[in-house]
Amino acid sequence: MDSPNWLDDDEQRAWRSYLDATRLLLQTLDRQLSRDSNISFTDFELLVLLSEAPNRQMRMSDLADAVTTTRGGVTRAITRLVDAGWAQRVLCEDDKRGTLAELTDAGVAKLVESSPGHVAGVRRYMFDALAEGDVELIGRAFGAMREIMQNDK
Repeated sequence: MDSPNWLDDDEQRAWRSYLDATRLLLQTLDRQLSRDSNISFTDFELLVLLSEAPNRQMRMSDLADAVTTTRGGVTRAITRLVDAGWAQRVLCEDDKRGTLAELTDAGVAKLVESSPGHVAGVRRYMFDALAEGDVELIGRAFGAMREIMQNDK
């Protein structure tokens, strides 16, 4: 059995910093959205995805893939959005077994209301902390990571 290719000290520091920053960023953005707009980060993310989709609709399975959660998790989240009036379920025209989530006008209004505070948080806690050139570097690095993982599915 081959021994592990251990992380060197710089890689270990980078890995731990990435994990800590990612966890803290998601927690901080979730708290801001909950406090200021009475919506969770997950629910906000679903509203954003639906707002960007053709006809403001997405298959439930595609939503689960997009937010990297289980189908059950997306079903529960969409139920919350439906109960709030921000989304509705629609039967899929081309696959009668499939269900689409559709953003309602009230969901668009919620997204418009909650977006400024969220964007201010993203700017404060991510982009304002970066030096010139870091945005491009991070975009390339995380894009390469995402591509490797998507290809390994």
